[in-house]
Amino acid sequence: MIRKISQISFIVLMIVMFVGCKNTKQKLQEFVTAYNAAAPSFKADNVRLTTARGYINDDKIELRFETALEQNTPNKLAADIAFKKLLKEMIKKNQIPKDLIEEGVQFDTYFLADDNTVFVKEVLNKETIPEFLN
Repeated sequence: MIRKISQISFIVLMIVMFVGCKNTKQKLQEFVTAYNAAAPSFKADNVRLTTARGYINDDKIELRFETALEQNTPNKLAADIAFKKLLKEMIKKNQIPKDLIEEGVQFDTYFLADDNTVFVKEVLNKETIPEFLN
């Protein structure tokens, strides 16, 4: 009886360890899939659509935030402030996971105007993440 319990416990332990030991590339893929699945319910000022794209070989994720804002100087200045605030909130809520960044994944994030031109681009990596956490 004890031997059977030991065997079952060992099998359960091995399954838990196997599931818990994901490499960075697997985590990157899972993040992109989960992010895109949750994207329709994403809420932020002026953001009408967000998407993620993973680049496994480069350990990079691209996040795009499409807005309905016209590309002009006042909107560009406002977007710069709003986008940094949005990224900071997303990091704090773990919508952009710090553990992936600490594992070397770089997030290239884009805040786009209504014509898909770039208002603001921010790169989140090990070096830049501290400025977003302050």
